[in-house]
Amino acid sequence: MRLLYALVALLPIATVFSLLVVAKRPANQVMPITYLVTVGIALGVWRVPWAWVAAASLKGIVATAEILYIVFGAILLLNTLQVSGAIAAIRQSLLDISRDRRVQMIIIAWLFGSFIEGAAGFGSPAVITAPLLVAIGFPALAAVITLLLIQSTPASFGAVGTPILIGIDLGLADVPAVQQLLQTQGLTQTEALARVGQWAGLLNGLVGTLVPLMLIGVVTAQFGDRAQSPWRSAIAGLSAWKFALFAGAAFTVPYTLTALWLGPEFPTLIGGIVGLSLVIPVARRGWLLPPTRWDFPPPAQWPDAWQASPLTSPAAVPTSPPPPLSARRAWLPYGLLGLFLLLTRLRFLPLRHWLQSVTLTWSNLLGTDLTVTTQPLFLPPTLFLVVVALTVYLHRIPPKAMQRAIADVVPILRKTALALGGAILTARVFINTGTNGADLASMPLTLAAGLTTLVGDLWPWFAPWLGLLGTFVGGSVTVSNMMFALVQFGVATQGGFSPAMILGLQCAGAAAGNSINSVTMVAAEASVGLAGCEGRLLRRVLLPTLAYGVLAGSLGMGIAFWLLSSASSPSFP
Repeated sequence: MRLLYALVALLPIATVFSLLVVAKRPANQVMPITYLVTVGIALGVWRVPWAWVAAASLKGIVATAEILYIVFGAILLLNTLQVSGAIAAIRQSLLDISRDRRVQMIIIAWLFGSFIEGAAGFGSPAVITAPLLVAIGFPALAAVITLLLIQSTPASFGAVGTPILIGIDLGLADVPAVQQLLQTQGLTQTEALARVGQWAGLLNGLVGTLVPLMLIGVVTAQFGDRAQSPWRSAIAGLSAWKFALFAGAAFTVPYTLTALWLGPEFPTLIGGIVGLSLVIPVARRGWLLPPTRWDFPPPAQWPDAWQASPLTSPAAVPTSPPPPLSARRAWLPYGLLGLFLLLTRLRFLPLRHWLQSVTLTWSNLLGTDLTVTTQPLFLPPTLFLVVVALTVYLHRIPPKAMQRAIADVVPILRKTALALGGAILTARVFINTGTNGADLASMPLTLAAGLTTLVGDLWPWFAPWLGLLGTFVGGSVTVSNMMFALVQFGVATQGGFSPAMILGLQCAGAAAGNSINSVTMVAAEASVGLAGCEGRLLRRVLLPTLAYGVLAGSLGMGIAFWLLSSASSPSFP
């Protein structure tokens, strides 16, 4: 019977997969339908009171508003830098470092793209780096594949920690079993999230060091000399393995140390900044690089599948005139953003307390035990808006240009709101089904019990794959974490594993899935004038994505059993 209820709890996930992947319906249709399916199961099978379903939905609406606020702030900052000429100046500062295409893709996609992911997230690297790669001579298809392959490790922390600070947090909020364990361990939920971030940083840092190596191997194999076999092309490209591993470590070492010491907000942001500062001087001097420069075949030999349509290329990817801003002034807003985030997140400074003191709380929603709490000033986009205001002054942006920057955010929000809202409301109802008339555990914990029965002690190997599936079908690392955090917690506690470590594996898998989620693919395609090649892209990036999951799961198995040998009960070590 327990397995039967676990299968019923799996129906919302199966609905997303069947409609999004099999039926190929857009997410803005799929997620509202999935919400209705979840509500139907909650009311009809779990017999959850109407008030609880409505209260959980209200929590989902508030969470959706917070994330849309983050999207608004991040994209507005990006648009502001576009209209001021700062993005053009930043691009120019990165272009003339090396003529070796392997170096260009590592610096522009892996390091600069990761920095953009840490500052803005939500597909922003595709908007910036894919067109830049095309502008400097990459085939459009190669630019998109390059962009997709780096969307793993950096996305685990996304825009200033959103996948953990909102995704994991909301996935575990208001769950008695979670609160009981935290009280036993003497931890607050904020401290528990920090420990999840530490595991996510460690696991992703170890696997992510290999991402630049996988990147150059895949791209050189698929886009090398067409007279050679892909295997020979890959061998030629991988002659830059020393530089690739150095660039991987230049990002992942500060990324991991930041996750361990400062928290989930900064790893991707600081990893990108430090990585750029270390790798660019090495690339300029040609250190760690083989004597032979690697390049694509001449454009006349490119197949049609490599290129954008004539209507969109090259006009869709224009080369900018010399930027009016210096590189230092162009980078200044991002520097200010990093500084402000640091000053407002350090616990020993008063700024954190001042911003958190503005707290809006709604207790006992609709007569239930559910509570909604939000701290609007402490949310990252508040700082984004401060930096936007400073940038308008520092870069002397005219009012009409700012009006255009603001107006361009609206279509993105409109396109995002329905899919994102449906996914988050689904997650909130899915999680808050513990109060019911069927005498069942909540849907995630019921699903966790079924998975524990089927998989048992091998769950640490499978944990990343659930996160990967969540991002693949849900289109977001944050949504994957929100949907499956309680499932992972339930399997961990029932199997005797560390919940923090298993949730770290969830984050690692969700990050890996970001390379193959349809939302990222469509954004990357559109940015360079490609369309309708999701299947081709999926086939070309699937193998390294699966390799990421295998490596994360194997690390998880080793670490989990080492922890089991040294602890007698589940904890957040």
